Amino acid sequence: MISPTGSTPDEARAFLDAHPHIEAFDIVLTDANGVGRGKIIRRHELIGLYERGRGLPTSILGLDIAGEDVHETGLVWKTGDGDLAAWPVPGTLVPLHGTAPARGQVLLSLHQLDGRPMPCDPRHTLSRQVQAFSARGLRPAGAFELEFFLLTDKRGDNGEFRPARALADGRASSFTDVYSVDHLHGMEPLVTDIYAAAEAQGIPAETIISEYAPGQYELTLRYRDDISRAADDLIMIKRIVRMQARRHGLNACFMAKPMRTHAGSGMHLHVSMKDSAGHNVFAEEREGTWNPALLHAIGGLRQTMAESMLVFAPHANSWRRFVEQSYAPVASSWGSNNRSVALRVPAGDATNRRIEHRPAGVDANPYLVAATVLAGIAAGMEGEIDPGPATTGNGYEATGDKSNAMPPDWRSAIERATNSVFLKDALGKDMHRVFCAIKQAEYLRVARTISHLDYELYLHSV
Repeated sequence: MISPTGSTPDEARAFLDAHPHIEAFDIVLTDANGVGRGKIIRRHELIGLYERGRGLPTSILGLDIAGEDVHETGLVWKTGDGDLAAWPVPGTLVPLHGTAPARGQVLLSLHQLDGRPMPCDPRHTLSRQVQAFSARGLRPAGAFELEFFLLTDKRGDNGEFRPARALADGRASSFTDVYSVDHLHGMEPLVTDIYAAAEAQGIPAETIISEYAPGQYELTLRYRDDISRAADDLIMIKRIVRMQARRHGLNACFMAKPMRTHAGSGMHLHVSMKDSAGHNVFAEEREGTWNPALLHAIGGLRQTMAESMLVFAPHANSWRRFVEQSYAPVASSWGSNNRSVALRVPAGDATNRRIEHRPAGVDANPYLVAATVLAGIAAGMEGEIDPGPATTGNGYEATGDKSNAMPPDWRSAIERATNSVFLKDALGKDMHRVFCAIKQAEYLRVARTISHLDYELYLHSV
């Protein structure tokens, strides 16, 4: 059978010839939570993966964050938990830096046995939105920013994880140290391995900074003309950071809010739109005047943000990130060169004009985030939606449109998303059903868990 992804056995043969020492491969399918699920196969099995695909159970896309079946997705017993065909994503067959014995990796997408896309695969969700823009002669481009923490296994007196000590000399720091270059030097061995691993995989990793919390870092990725490839980059760089940190005895943490008293971690998406000639349709037509296409795109994103927040903040911990003055947006605001708003238009050359979408946490699924953002942009451009006045100054003092206020918590976000006609269209009805069912199951898991805080507050008090 011809691969429905466009991958070919020639790609696999060329890779094997170029990497004679690689003995095995991680084959990775990304689930609704952005978790990599799959298998490790041996070298001699790789050609077969490219010739025939690989059977994986339907239920793999209906797992919760703990890797347990969510029966309400309809992907377990209603299908007999049968296999579908996983096929390689072209261009994602790469070596894994520093593995011994040497291993490689390839991303997968799931298809029906006749080759049709499996609609509950998050990558297909994004592809559907990209194809809709392609039909209009437009190509979405973009890049993600990755924020994360490096933590040690040793916990403080309150049970929280501590920032990792510097690898270079074991030095500990409890200060924010934002933009400190000297602080980065302490993690130089790990940073070097991250860059080496990214280069080996063809991932355009660029600037790294010390971010706005002890042990927090940000890594940027170069802009891609293909936003699906940008989402692949994010999936792959997270795996790199986690793997390389583990090899150095550290924990790379992608929780949205791992530290109670410090800022959380976002996953900002920079997005623009190009026409068939490669021109940026968001660029100003005359100096000093915003392009109407840019304004309408922002208007659509503002209008759809509240009902989309479950995609951007999918977990219980996600909602602890939204605290005023912490660089996490608390209203559907927009502004120019302003980091306190949800939708930022960065300063710079108008030919590179783009929207920085800031609500998503680093714990979100990049495929679903990008798909939802594109759907919001499409709604705004098609409906010529007015974004309203830009926020100037402190965006945390701007409440935005109270009639379309952001959900106050995870439970409200689940209810809003479940009943959202827009989100059902953005994700597709099957992906929407599965995603909301998984979130409902996870909410119930958290709600019935007795936490340490419960005992601390109530054990001897009530």
